[in-house]
Amino acid sequence: MTDHAFVTKDAPADRAAEAEAEVVTLASELIAIDTTNRGDPDIAGTERPAAQYVGAKLAEVGYEPTYVESGVRRGNVVVRLPGADPARGALLVHGHLDVVPADPDEWTVHPFSGEVRDGFVWGRGAVDMKGMVAMTLAVARRLRRDGIVPPRDLVFAFLADEEAGGLLGARWLVDHHPELFEGVSEAIGEVGGFSVTLPGRPTGSATPAGPVRAYLVEVAEKGSLLLRLTARGSAGHAAMLHDDNPIVTLAAAVTRLAAHRFPLLLTDPVRRLLDGVAELTGVPFDEHDPQAAVDRLGNLARLVGASLRDTANVTLVDAGYRANVVPSTATATVDCRFLPGREEAFTRELLELLGPGVEAVWGSLPAVGTSFEGALVDAMARAIDAEDPGARLLPYLLPASTDAKSFARLGIRHFGFAPLRLPPELDFTALFHGVDERVPVDALTFGTRVLDRLLRDC
Repeated sequence: MTDHAFVTKDAPADRAAEAEAEVVTLASELIAIDTTNRGDPDIAGTERPAAQYVGAKLAEVGYEPTYVESGVRRGNVVVRLPGADPARGALLVHGHLDVVPADPDEWTVHPFSGEVRDGFVWGRGAVDMKGMVAMTLAVARRLRRDGIVPPRDLVFAFLADEEAGGLLGARWLVDHHPELFEGVSEAIGEVGGFSVTLPGRPTGSATPAGPVRAYLVEVAEKGSLLLRLTARGSAGHAAMLHDDNPIVTLAAAVTRLAAHRFPLLLTDPVRRLLDGVAELTGVPFDEHDPQAAVDRLGNLARLVGASLRDTANVTLVDAGYRANVVPSTATATVDCRFLPGREEAFTRELLELLGPGVEAVWGSLPAVGTSFEGALVDAMARAIDAEDPGARLLPYLLPASTDAKSFARLGIRHFGFAPLRLPPELDFTALFHGVDERVPVDALTFGTRVLDRLLRDC
């Protein structure tokens, strides 16, 4: 067996050179494996080839991967690297292998090409989240290849089905194989660690003027509620009079939902984010008007704005089968996201809005969160500062969901930290599930260096 040596954050930079060199190839090859998840649990999954790819890359450097299928072709891979202090809680580093659908006709490049062009790796999953999977895989391989013993046990998990709630991925493993996560106390995954360029303080202030970078760390997530609405009426010829047309009833209900604004709530992560932005930019933040502060965040305003209140967006509608027939039913699906502590009040308000004549059934996932403090947060800050001196870490609340919700069932404290230093002009949040999804090559190599430092200092 290879002799192991403890390596600190001050190890020479060239120790990570091989990981940096291969991360772009890993990302490109992972993207080229089509792992589209269409959200139907009754059909075979697509993750198996990607999981086998990851497993082979890990085995190549001496890991003994645990491969588990949580459903037909739903591949998951988990490995553990023992640390210097087994009494400390282990750190879980996880990423999902599945991606949302992509229409090639809408893209500049084929979404499953993994093409490297103009300084970017292109394709579905480049951002969400095969880029982070590639960084994790590159660093895990380097740690094992060089015989490095980290300060604490590291568990690397590469998972299926996150894009459909993780029920056949992280949630299934937590429920059926919790032993894979024995001793894990903290975790990092998506969505966070990416940089935001802020204008900085005005000239003449106590601190230097000019742009400053902040890296957003996700410490909380909204809860998720998938609402299925059904309106019923009497089917009949469209030439007749109808006073119970289910399409009209349903349309009125979803129109009320679309017009409604749920109450504004300033949660602790959002307050701390806006306080941090105010400190860095020198522009005061009025907590009685947080929307004004959010509006100054440019492209980031869409993401942070959605964390100020609950949301309910209609995503699917199904009604009718002939142009001259009024149908007996009409259905709609509504994607709802509620703030921590708001599930009961949100559900009550939702049902009042829908009104009579509309049946509602739903399933929900809870909001989760943790505090923005502790040794792991400090280690993140050191890793970022080593690669981007003077940058600042700020917490935020993600208005979406990740596999953090599943790992919270095991009492695991979670942070979104997939480090990327991004060019200021890149509208990064628009790339999630968007057309022409891509990640800068420089951001991947930067993130690999940061992740390497963090895992040696965690």
